[in-house]
Amino acid sequence: MREWWRDAVIYQIYPRSFQDDSGDGIGDLKGIIRRLDHVASLGVDAIWLSPFFTSPDLDMGYDVSDYKGVSPLFGDINDFDALVEKAHDLGLKVIIDQVLSHTSDQHPWFQESRQNRTNDKADWYVWADPKKDGTPPNNWLSIFGGSGWQFDTRRHQYYLHNFLTEQPDLNFHNPAVVDALLDAMKFWLERGVDGFRLDTVNFYVHDADLTDNPPSDWEVFPNNPYEAQDQEFSKSRPENLEILKRLRDLTDQYPDRMMVGECGEMGDKQVRIMGEYTSGGDKLHMAYSFAMLSPEHTAEHFRHTIEVFQETAPDGWPCWSFSNHDVARHVSRWTPKGADPEAVARQSIAMLCSFPGTLNIYQGEEIGQTQTDILWEELQDTANAQFWPEYKGRDGCRTPMVWEKDAPQGGFSTSDKPWLPVKAPQLARAVDTQEDDTNSILNAYRRTLAFRKSRHELRYGKTEFLDLPEPLLGVIRSEEDSAITGIFNLSNEPQRVVLKKELRPVGPMVGSVEGPVPGKSGKSDDCVVDLPPFGFVYLDGKAEI
Repeated sequence: MREWWRDAVIYQIYPRSFQDDSGDGIGDLKGIIRRLDHVASLGVDAIWLSPFFTSPDLDMGYDVSDYKGVSPLFGDINDFDALVEKAHDLGLKVIIDQVLSHTSDQHPWFQESRQNRTNDKADWYVWADPKKDGTPPNNWLSIFGGSGWQFDTRRHQYYLHNFLTEQPDLNFHNPAVVDALLDAMKFWLERGVDGFRLDTVNFYVHDADLTDNPPSDWEVFPNNPYEAQDQEFSKSRPENLEILKRLRDLTDQYPDRMMVGECGEMGDKQVRIMGEYTSGGDKLHMAYSFAMLSPEHTAEHFRHTIEVFQETAPDGWPCWSFSNHDVARHVSRWTPKGADPEAVARQSIAMLCSFPGTLNIYQGEEIGQTQTDILWEELQDTANAQFWPEYKGRDGCRTPMVWEKDAPQGGFSTSDKPWLPVKAPQLARAVDTQEDDTNSILNAYRRTLAFRKSRHELRYGKTEFLDLPEPLLGVIRSEEDSAITGIFNLSNEPQRVVLKKELRPVGPMVGSVEGPVPGKSGKSDDCVVDLPPFGFVYLDGKAEI
């Protein structure tokens, strides 16, 4: 029997920004419950909840201080249980974040570990002596800037932090640490969660010898010095595979559960690691890709990314996404000056639905939401403040979901000041303005997701590509004796494609298909596809050029 997650569409909910029912300006679990009918109406199969655990929130919940606790900001454990029940009643699976590579420095484990070098948890984190001149043990850097090491005066040692100094890294070379994390995951499995999204899954194991990282192959020095290194020794270590196998052993004890891992790497290396982590049936069920979360928006990029994964992991499984809580929204990233962002939004979901694997959409993209322009005085993502203004952090993609155009704060909250502002460009795309408009982005998402679900070729089929020139992407999905072809114009200029045989258009489309017309041979068997800026068509059958 085919696993449910293999052709699932997962909807990411950022709890802080989805719906505030308490009136404090911060979204909560009761608010999510109230809005789950909207999520189900899209035709998705599961929700992914970003962290709601007990945390000091220096990194918005990705600094966990209690793996089994619900932050009072979001509610309590009873609210979580009610959310799972409501989701399951609506036919939605529930996936939750697990931030296992590091904890908050307020976690009791770290509070004990830092006291001295002899306590029971002394080796639960990555501690190392200074060099003789007092400098850190090696050259590893933090993603959020500066050294990846912080000196602690109690132990007279440095501890490793790949992210904030307040996010010390756990020591996965210690089996007791892995046991404790497995116990935390079991707690949530017993409460009925259907899967885990594993944050920074390739950061778990570090090189025990603390070897210096070599420089990366940069030509212009990056804004963030972290990118000037190839993190060969600080992450993506081969020992990580054994940890993933232990996690898989746990989830396999529960029916129909899954794990999707976030692999934080660049370029082809990330795609290869995705394959390595999901192949063999004994590690992750699938891997979440960053490859399509970049500004790059070319046919070659999308084709290359998928083909590299297929070549390196024929039995692995990917999860593709265009937007999430860490990157600028794709409608803003990919809409060139003078182009129509709604055209980009419609094409994006149509293109995503043509890709093989599991799909992920981020709250708000179903209404064509754009990136919010955040001012310095509005900044909440202080983890990245030192890179301002060249990089304005992640707040712009995390602003509240907008439900009702004429309600205070767009229906998100009754508070006069939500945690991030609701601004006019975002308010204009409120859900209630799109519900009854058949041409809205919201209804385009519903139609496109329903179309994907109705076509077994798009859910199960093998994938190949038409050899089309830029800016045209042609994706063929074939299953047994049937096929479907998607053709996408990734530009703001009209494009024409001439095919060798007539194919009938099916499903959503923004363009026209004419045929048969006289072909090169003089026979009337050619098919002409005309695509406006960011247009697309699906064709019933395997196209040839």
